[in-house]
Amino acid sequence: MSIVMTFRVALRALNRNKMRTALTMLGMIIGVGAVIAMVSLGDGATATIEQSIQSAGTNIINVNAGNFSQGGVRTGSGGANTLTIEDANAIRNEVPSVKYLCPGFNSRAQVIFGNQNWQTRIQGTDVDLPLIRSWPTEFGTFFSAQDVQTSAKVAVLGSVVRDQLFGEGEDPTGQVLRVKNQPFKVIGVMTKKGQAAMGEDQDDAIYTPYTTVMKKLQRANYIQNMTVSAESANNLSKTADDIAIVLRARHKITPPDPDDFMVRTLEEMATLRVQMNQTMTYLLAGIAAVSLLVGGIGIMNIMLVSVSERTREIGLRMSLGARGYDVLLQFLVEAVVLSLIGGIIGIGIGFGFSQGLTYFLQWPSRVATDAVIMAFGFSAATGIFFGFYPARKAAALDPIEALRYE
Repeated sequence: MSIVMTFRVALRALNRNKMRTALTMLGMIIGVGAVIAMVSLGDGATATIEQSIQSAGTNIINVNAGNFSQGGVRTGSGGANTLTIEDANAIRNEVPSVKYLCPGFNSRAQVIFGNQNWQTRIQGTDVDLPLIRSWPTEFGTFFSAQDVQTSAKVAVLGSVVRDQLFGEGEDPTGQVLRVKNQPFKVIGVMTKKGQAAMGEDQDDAIYTPYTTVMKKLQRANYIQNMTVSAESANNLSKTADDIAIVLRARHKITPPDPDDFMVRTLEEMATLRVQMNQTMTYLLAGIAAVSLLVGGIGIMNIMLVSVSERTREIGLRMSLGARGYDVLLQFLVEAVVLSLIGGIIGIGIGFGFSQGLTYFLQWPSRVATDAVIMAFGFSAATGIFFGFYPARKAAALDPIEALRYE
């Protein structure tokens, strides 16, 4: 019997018991729908969590001045003044996996505006900082590369500093404040960010070109640190090693001499990212396995009932020349059709459910193409797996005994 005829016979058999066919498909519909909904919601939540962690800096590498020793006296971390702007430029040019880089020079000072004053951190940085931190401005703009080159006295305020000097929620753009009795023009205010991974309040700071802090406030010819963003969170270690190699070569450090700098990655945040992805993967895999297992058992159960009810029909067909292979294929096709139709409907329901949650509850969701393909493939595989035993049982019936079956 041709495959086309087999499909026609299978569909006709399913059509004879519409209610039972619908209830059988319901298990697969629920299973596949649950897979699509949970995968889409899980992917959306994962993307949201990764974005939040990314803004905190999973791909950040901190390069700081290291230890300095003289006459047996060791100054400890930050004691060396060996990091320079040229070092930063060399890292940009020689380490291809570096995406963004900000030289830094930090200080603390009393900031004054009118009759208000506030003790805060003056963070000298570069134009890449908003890109590294995924940090937009609330008012105004961040300073430009030209401001860095000219050591311009411009300032971008954190929200805490803005609230203390100008009032909560105010836009101070264009105002002039004093830092160590030097006038700085306010050109922007950053959005609220909160604490950084190292604990400092990022909103309680003034951001200004690092060259301005070096030349106008501290009279220094070196930088204190560099904040580096790697192209990917997956190659942090290699990027950190490449940065260390460049700095050792520039500072003429050879073993066993200690480094006069420190290169550190936010490994805890990176580890959290990996663990979070693994947890989500295992959770969704478990949901998919249980849901499809329930649907598959339902299909096998109904197909076994169908074999029992159609025993005389099977015996009649085999006595008229149908082979065991034809009977096997017919029942297998019925199981696969149940699975595929149920899978298609389940995909639509799962997609609609996830989009409904996004619309009504603002829950993030993202329906990935591979999730749809996986669910559709699993539904077909489930039909074949759980339909094979009933089909084989039907094909193994003795025609004479089947014709005698009441």
